[in-house]
Amino acid sequence: MPKYNIAFDVAHKPRGKIDENLTELRDFLNSNDFLCYNFLETPITQNSLKAFDILVFVCPDFARITSMEITEINNWVRQDGGGLLLLSHAGGDRGRNSNLSELSQNFGIVFENDQVLDETYNLGMENMPIITAFIPPHPITNSLNSICYRSGCSLSVLGSSISVVSSNETSEPFSSALVCVSEPDNGRICAIGSYEIFRDRVGGGFSHDEHPNFGYNIFSWLISDYRMELHSSGAIPEIIPQEEIIVQQSSDYASSPTQAGLGDKQKIDINFSMNISKKSELVELLKIFQNQIDVIKNTIDKLIKTAVSSDKDVTEFKKKQAKSNKPSKEQIKKSISNGFDDLLAPQEELSDLPPKPDSLKTKSSDGLIGLPKLGAADKLKPVPKPKSGKKKTKRDLIEHKNALENKRDSVKNLIDFIEKKYASKQMDKKSYEKRISQLKSDLKTTKDKIDDIDKKL
Repeated sequence: MPKYNIAFDVAHKPRGKIDENLTELRDFLNSNDFLCYNFLETPITQNSLKAFDILVFVCPDFARITSMEITEINNWVRQDGGGLLLLSHAGGDRGRNSNLSELSQNFGIVFENDQVLDETYNLGMENMPIITAFIPPHPITNSLNSICYRSGCSLSVLGSSISVVSSNETSEPFSSALVCVSEPDNGRICAIGSYEIFRDRVGGGFSHDEHPNFGYNIFSWLISDYRMELHSSGAIPEIIPQEEIIVQQSSDYASSPTQAGLGDKQKIDINFSMNISKKSELVELLKIFQNQIDVIKNTIDKLIKTAVSSDKDVTEFKKKQAKSNKPSKEQIKKSISNGFDDLLAPQEELSDLPPKPDSLKTKSSDGLIGLPKLGAADKLKPVPKPKSGKKKTKRDLIEHKNALENKRDSVKNLIDFIEKKYASKQMDKKSYEKRISQLKSDLKTTKDKIDDIDKKL
């Protein structure tokens, strides 16, 4: 069975990284017919993705995917049968100042600016709801009973995409899409509003109960039939090391009229690794590369000058130190300078503040200067106390009691779940005792509230 290649984007400042807080997911996938790679490519192109079967964005943080990259990824999914996994966080794009929705809406999915909460069914906190609504049945949720949707946002479904996991009726927002899938042309898409379900060493993370099975189902489903055919026919190129990719790209974009003039009737082979529809797009891309080269060149020049001057200063300092046992502070300051001070220092020193006017030196007994005086009628009014609501009716009390009883049953189920997990040695003693203590305290509080309502009834 072939190994399928997964590219985890790291160029767009992801909150989740396979070498930092997604190591459990990485090791699990690497031992189950997948190979995980850090994908450093920027800008992302269809050509650079050809060797990869799945591309994963793990919650970009204050970084945006360019419109050109969105077009390239869209083409890779539809034409090359790529699998795309998009993971977000509570608050969606607006909360993370990213634009995953600009990519996902090409496939009928949008990340909402909210957080899914559930006070009734959760893993001890309302932002860690236990989700059981897997409708309609789908390979992603096959053999699953529940998942913990830790710190996630909801999704909106557009067009041909479908929701396969929804929030509970007790959740806020209720019965909303949490996991959406789409199958555009040859490819497949999966979008989830929580990347934390795959995080290491956190409650409700990757090690939680059925999350490994959930992860395996997702990545297995993202391998499309078209992609399997490409593997069986040997049409998938080998993974190129990042250094070779950079060299290859440079040669792709290096074709120019000056090169053509070097040989007699030399053909200009404009074989770009991306589909460029407008000349302006090519010019814009070349300008970006030019600016990056200029910045790197200037930085290297400054560092060379700094290193040379630093050597010189150190030599002079040693000579002066040999002549005098007690060098002055001024000499030390001058000799220690390594050239970086010139780069970091401001262009001119700040001047001293002007002297304080005499009128401000004496405190005014009438309050703040420059502000209008407040009369007795203008003084700030205290915050009005909330009016006591109407006395609860018997029907209200019964409804409240039913809600509390549901919560009590949920807590009891969680206690049973935690005890089974501890008994099977899937949880250490310290975590178990802390968790059980919290749940039993919550259970006692809930029972006391039910008893109070019974007395009123």
